[in-house]
Amino acid sequence: MEKFFEELADILDVDEVNAEDILEDFDEYDSLSILTVISLAGSKYGKTLTAQDVRACKTAQDLYSLVGD
Repeated sequence: MEKFFEELADILDVDEVNAEDILEDFDEYDSLSILTVISLAGSKYGKTLTAQDVRACKTAQDLYSLVGD
């Protein structure tokens, strides 16, 4: 889980992301970051996500639940 949050922090251009963080509160959370998360999910976690899947997530934990092991 920690590795995923580190990767998400890189995508969102912040120092740290915690499970309870609200995704929409991040300035860099936009359509490009959503596409990057989809790419990360496929390449590193073997998960196939849609933009709709990612947009349905409210918190970083919700996103991890889709992607995580």
